[in-house]
Amino acid sequence: MSAKPVHALGTRIWKSRFIYLLILPTIIYFAIFTYAPFYGITIAFKDYKIIAGIMDSPWVGFKHFEAMFTSEKFPTLLKNTIIISLYRLLFGFPIPILFALMLNEVRHMLFKRFIQTVTYFPHFLSWVVFAGIIYNFIGPSGIINLVLVNTGLDKFNFTTNPDVFRTLVVITAILKEFGWGAIIYLAALSGIDSQLYEAAKIDGAGKLRQIWHVTLPGIRPIIALLFCLQLAGILDAGFDQIFMFLNPALYDVGDIIDTYVYRLGILQSQFELATAVGLFKGVIGMILIITANTIIRRMGEKSLW
Repeated sequence: MSAKPVHALGTRIWKSRFIYLLILPTIIYFAIFTYAPFYGITIAFKDYKIIAGIMDSPWVGFKHFEAMFTSEKFPTLLKNTIIISLYRLLFGFPIPILFALMLNEVRHMLFKRFIQTVTYFPHFLSWVVFAGIIYNFIGPSGIINLVLVNTGLDKFNFTTNPDVFRTLVVITAILKEFGWGAIIYLAALSGIDSQLYEAAKIDGAGKLRQIWHVTLPGIRPIIALLFCLQLAGILDAGFDQIFMFLNPALYDVGDIIDTYVYRLGILQSQFELATAVGLFKGVIGMILIITANTIIRRMGEKSLW
């Protein structure tokens, strides 16, 4: 590289030095907490000894990956993770879109703001707090079981019943996040040209036709972008949520990769195997997001890059 381009780059940086200073804390944050920990990935290829440290621990190649793929638990973990993620994608992804479309038709601004505030407030609660609220409803002594007992019916065990666990996970995830997810779609809806609706009315289109031919095409790029992001996290079934609702009686239907990594790494100190499982999950996620982004770009929609 010649001296002139380097000098020109330095000049541009100096002219925008205050902007770079603003983003410097963000760069430092990601450098320390996101990129620096990448060094720990080498644990997956070593027989890690805490006393010796990462550098001096012996290399073992793909030993831990072989142990992962030959483990009897791994097929169940992978199946549970994919099933729960697909359920959340299939049933949870359309809800914010539908809610945003309905909320966009509300003309009473005070009522609209009240509903929007109530629905996105759970997003700011941690899963510890939100799960505690849910347990007050579905727990053995929760409101639902108290109503069943008072009406002469038997209690229903929500918290240890494998048949309802995945349904419980999907419903609670929707309740917590659909209001927050609708904000993005509402912002996209506000950018649609009102003249398109006027033209549709002149052509005789009713409200549903306007939504189908004007509203949905107007927010289609945002839908495709968010779908791409959620598809990339297909192996991220939500550790916080699953961890709060999971118990040994539900391992067959609810134990996912993240909870298994937690037990291996934190409770059993099997750092090498836990890192190998986590690395496998990250690689699959990277492949999925690249694939989804490529497909969306070839379809002519707005992509991540």
